[in-house]
Amino acid sequence: MTASDTQPQPAPTQPDVREADRLCAHLQAVQQETSRVIFGQGKVISQTLTAILAGGHALLVGAPGLGKTLLVTTLGTVLGLDARRVQFTPDLMPSDITGSEILDEDSSGHRSFRFVPGPVFCQLLMADEINRASPRTQSALLQAMQERRVAVAGAEHKLPQPFHVLATQNPLEQEGTYPLPEAQLDRFMLQIPLTFPDADSERAMLLATTGAEQTPPQQIMSAESLIAAQALVRALPVGEKIVDAILALVRAARPETTQDETLRTQIAWGPGPRAAQALMLATRARALLDGRLSPSLDDVIALARPILAHRMALTFAARAEGVHLDDVITRLVNRLG
Repeated sequence: MTASDTQPQPAPTQPDVREADRLCAHLQAVQQETSRVIFGQGKVISQTLTAILAGGHALLVGAPGLGKTLLVTTLGTVLGLDARRVQFTPDLMPSDITGSEILDEDSSGHRSFRFVPGPVFCQLLMADEINRASPRTQSALLQAMQERRVAVAGAEHKLPQPFHVLATQNPLEQEGTYPLPEAQLDRFMLQIPLTFPDADSERAMLLATTGAEQTPPQQIMSAESLIAAQALVRALPVGEKIVDAILALVRAARPETTQDETLRTQIAWGPGPRAAQALMLATRARALLDGRLSPSLDDVIALARPILAHRMALTFAARAEGVHLDDVITRLVNRLG
């Protein structure tokens, strides 16, 4: 992202509005088709689609069995993307993700190196339990996430477009894991928590998934239409009030720039400029998912936690006093009015 990403854009022309209406209808169908397979996770589906529409990556945090893997595979089918899954383990090497060069020999005895692409060469990659891989492997994925290309044996290889990473973490078991460093976490546009479904949703899931027949999800969009939707997201206009709210929220979350003395003592480190850029794009994407052509303050409020939660940390004194990060973010959001 660049600084230009956060500048207000001109209003869409009339053809853009007609295209927006068409894409909005497709996006509504994507949400409905995904919700037909993933029960009781409407908010998670919406936030995941928001990250994809905004051109970013998402970190799904939840206990086993909540449908994280099924969500990624379903989105791959519904969006018409080439989706792959990598199970991260401590012995996973960078080449297991990016690919490697092998030595080929033809019938005449001539030898040459040939690059064999790894699973990262897809459009939607699920990095399952990403914190179980070593920092060396995590750094290889980091370059792919940020630069949309990988370097192997001194040669760079571009990744397909679009390219998105949906990584998962299990918050219950931390033994034998490698916590993601702040630089890696900052590459995820949203951190999305998954909770247990309500009773009605869990009942519907039981009936739908244990019968003799199960209807697979249907493709609604294609990679080309998703790229068009992502371009439209960047073209949506953003009012000055929304820009000011985003800047006020992000700057108030940093101990160096906040005007709240209490927050200054509670926050150890806060979000960088990438958080403001993520909010700018994600609010537009959420508005488009909702059928609107301009974001509102409600979009900023709804996305504050998934964008800020993994970009902030509390001081030891604040944690000792029982202060929770959710409480701090709630206080920041309440100041927006």
